[in-house]
Amino acid sequence: MYSLKYKVTTSTCDSEGRLKLYSALQMMQDCSEMWIDSEPGVKQYFAEQNMAQLLATRQVEIIRVPEYKEELTVTSTVYDMKPMFGFRNTFIYDAQGNPCYKTWSMGAFVDKVAGKLKRVDQATIDSMNLEPQKEMSYRDRRIILPKQGGDMLEPVKVLRADIDYNKHMNNANYVRMAMELLPESMAVRGMRVEYRVAAKLGDILTPTMYQTDDGFIVSLSVNGEVSAIVEFTR
Repeated sequence: MYSLKYKVTTSTCDSEGRLKLYSALQMMQDCSEMWIDSEPGVKQYFAEQNMAQLLATRQVEIIRVPEYKEELTVTSTVYDMKPMFGFRNTFIYDAQGNPCYKTWSMGAFVDKVAGKLKRVDQATIDSMNLEPQKEMSYRDRRIILPKQGGDMLEPVKVLRADIDYNKHMNNANYVRMAMELLPESMAVRGMRVEYRVAAKLGDILTPTMYQTDDGFIVSLSVNGEVSAIVEFTR
């Protein structure tokens, strides 16, 4: 397990003084990335093999949205590891130890140069410190787009500020862009996001928005190819 301490500050709050989902996702990402420091064997293997783990899907349950100045603890634990995929829980807890956000995610192991999936050897998998899968509602990692309907909205350009050290758009920024399209009054209680093709600097993302029985689905595409799909539930 790896943990990070945070405080809800002005830069992470919305206009009502509550933690932005975008900011919560950044906290989760930071903790998930830093987790590898708790597994030196895996860290060394990934460095020697020039490999990285890229987020493929994430599901979020929002139990309670923290408010300004609250103290938070983010924890990241891995509960399963396959040769090409890893599965983890990342939870955000309040000062009393109650969960505010419950998430599970799947990461894909890739070769940094080739940009393709790469297998982790069994010895490294066996060396992993796997922890129990945490309790939450687990939904399918694939998000099925409706066959009909959908409103194509104004395209958005990928800017320098959107790019992270992997040289493509940071995962949280897809959610940030999609959330801008939601009705302002909508209280998001759940989210799933599926990442397909990474957007790069200068790409033009075209959103298509679908209304569902309990929320909205936003598909973000580059030149007709889906880059990410984000589902929000009330």
